[in-house]
Amino acid sequence: MKALIAMSGGVDSSVAALLMKDCERIGCTMRLFDGEETENKRENTCCSLEDVEDARAVCYRMGIPYYVFNFKDDFEEKIIKKFVSSYRRGLTPNPCIDCNRYMKFDRLYDRARELQCDCIVTGHYARIEEQDGKYLLKKALDATKDQSYVLYSLTQEQLSHTRFPLGELTKDEVRRIAEENGFVNARKPDSQDICFVPDGDYASFIERYSGEITAGDFLTAGGEVLGRHKGIVHYTIGQRKHLGISLGAPVYVVGINAGDNTVILGDEEQLFHTEATVEDFNWISGEAPAAPVRCKAKTRYRQQEQPATASVNADGTVTLVFDEPVRAITPGQAAVLYDGDVVLGGGVIVR
Repeated sequence: MKALIAMSGGVDSSVAALLMKDCERIGCTMRLFDGEETENKRENTCCSLEDVEDARAVCYRMGIPYYVFNFKDDFEEKIIKKFVSSYRRGLTPNPCIDCNRYMKFDRLYDRARELQCDCIVTGHYARIEEQDGKYLLKKALDATKDQSYVLYSLTQEQLSHTRFPLGELTKDEVRRIAEENGFVNARKPDSQDICFVPDGDYASFIERYSGEITAGDFLTAGGEVLGRHKGIVHYTIGQRKHLGISLGAPVYVVGINAGDNTVILGDEEQLFHTEATVEDFNWISGEAPAAPVRCKAKTRYRQQEQPATASVNADGTVTLVFDEPVRAITPGQAAVLYDGDVVLGGGVIVR
């Protein structure tokens, strides 16, 4: 078997490459974003020049070829522009999900076929199992590192040509393997920030990228003007801090209306809802269920799964009805459904 290993320069993808030693391996890094002007701020991100050198060093130590693929144009078109557009429309996107969908498991797949590779290998903490002719996407055994939430868009075809060697390991075990093999990145910190916003200041990046951000009104749900906001890109559902307004009691962002450039403030009780609508839904099995499905659902990456019923609508969207109210269901974020440790599918919350 010939495997193309997606290597970020971090310890996880390096150990994933090592564990595929029974295959003919090719290591590669996707060059997605320049950002050399922010290199001094990139300690917690991926895709820096230092990351490329770390990945190259690991491949050299293992004696396998290594390439850097320039996908910057695709990344800007599919990830950055969508990120900026989403925030300007009052949404809160997850660009890491889009990067997996459009870069690792689309653009990189094309390159793997060109190189006549049989599979793509990544350092994600998740598992793939074949059962009765179907491929299942499952949670990692290490619940603290599970990344199945960001992989919900995988298809049966992609799952059949993907390997996740870390799915049954803990992070401590991965670091130990890296140290035993003398990898330069054995103790390298995990990437946490978005690669093209290394300082975490999304609003400033959006303004630099797309132009002026327009201020508007803070409103109550009833339409009463409470004050002025700095621009909707500064806010997300559930936010309490950095509102720049004092009303004598705690208030939260409970709604964002891009149409009239307003941000709705309210008390915490207004953040809880029992229903969500999800579009662009991918069912891992390749088939949408004909009847409502009992499941557990996450509407944010770090959220605890909540019991719900999922129903497919005539237009392909999915309505989620939770057993109990869920806090801060946020348009633009992903809703991912689980049956035990099996991912049923997921999509983007629209309301």
